[in-house]
Amino acid sequence: MDNYSFNGTLMAIIVGYYLIINLVLFCMMAFDKHAAIKGRRRIPEKNLFMVAIVGGSFGGLLGMVLKRHKTRHMDFIFVYTFTAIMHILVAYLLIGKFVFTF
Repeated sequence: MDNYSFNGTLMAIIVGYYLIINLVLFCMMAFDKHAAIKGRRRIPEKNLFMVAIVGGSFGGLLGMVLKRHKTRHMDFIFVYTFTAIMHILVAYLLIGKFVFTF
């Protein structure tokens, strides 16, 4: 019989990290959209890309759709989509390796 254990604390850390980083990028996209409308200082694109790379790509995609921001920029669509796919893989590997141990 296979014997495995579940590490709930590590699962909570992984899920919590992804929730927070995605919320951060979504809020950055909303703030940047508001700044664009008001003609105020904007968030540099490199900062938006960097947050997407460290895990916030789903928040960026959600910000693009809900706030209709950066939807015409193919580089944002590509980076957010590519990093979202990569982070699905990373999360799957992290959960498989460290959360469920056999």
